[in-house]
Amino acid sequence: MRDFSYDRADNVGAAIKSHVSGADSAYIAGGTTLLDLAKLEVMRPGHIVDVRRTGLDRIERLDDGRLCIGTNVTNTDLAYHEDVTTHHKLLSEALLSGASTSIRNKATTGGNVMQRCRCSYFRDNVSPCNKRDPGSGCAAIDGHSRSVYAVLGTSKQCIVAHPSDMCVAMAAIGATVSVAGPNGKRDIDFGDFHLLPGDTPWREHALASDEMITHVTLDAPIDGAKSHYLKLRDRASYQFALASSGVIVATEGGVIRHARIALGGVGTKPWRAERAERYLVGKPATADNFGHAANMALAEARPTEDNAFKIPLGRQAIVRSLTTVTA
Repeated sequence: MRDFSYDRADNVGAAIKSHVSGADSAYIAGGTTLLDLAKLEVMRPGHIVDVRRTGLDRIERLDDGRLCIGTNVTNTDLAYHEDVTTHHKLLSEALLSGASTSIRNKATTGGNVMQRCRCSYFRDNVSPCNKRDPGSGCAAIDGHSRSVYAVLGTSKQCIVAHPSDMCVAMAAIGATVSVAGPNGKRDIDFGDFHLLPGDTPWREHALASDEMITHVTLDAPIDGAKSHYLKLRDRASYQFALASSGVIVATEGGVIRHARIALGGVGTKPWRAERAERYLVGKPATADNFGHAANMALAEARPTEDNAFKIPLGRQAIVRSLTTVTA
């Protein structure tokens, strides 16, 4: 691990100023990703700005029903917050399915949104990896590509899946990411925040290099809706998803009047299955319709030989989640 300078900011303005003035700066809160990657020298910050004392650790219900979450709210506090367990159960389930208790106690909302991939080729600091070393190639395409690799949104430059459970839930709920930088504040729709790899896999999000996340604001809950997060993995705990599904469904008289479906473990970003959602609206809540929606959600999948099993697994996750919320 290389030497770096360190500054602790007491407010957002001071954090931004310190970050801009530092060479190769990085923000740190919980540090559950940054420190790991710095030790591996995959990330090499020359200056680290500690933002834990910037007052961004509160959760507030807004007048319009939305929930505003400070970037420094820990995964544990968010998962057990009364507004989340009452109105956004999907998010609580997703958070509690991820990592371990000790990591959830440290990991923050902003850090989870910015979480880096779990590709072994990215982290070994030796193999060709376009995320780590643009233009060097992607070792996973012709290498081992089973568990943490995607079948949706891939490109010839990168095939790794986005690792976050929390982000799958937020994609289904709908959210806005508020950021601040030297040029002021702006809001980014959650669906636009994470970028597909395309020809520039090193560009993972829409955040500028001199900006920081201040809040994530969840959309207001849907009246009468039920939700569920299902995570399928190799073992029951402390494991990234092979495929996961977060769904929110409202029915009336056995007919679906609102549906949201997001997938994890299979996409290069938190994956919203909007075509499948549109198909379900106005349809009876039946196994046949669930199966058809699941097929639509995975219709454009491009698997490798190692991870082709994720297509039927992803379909199964969708059908099981939809069955759970409409039973």
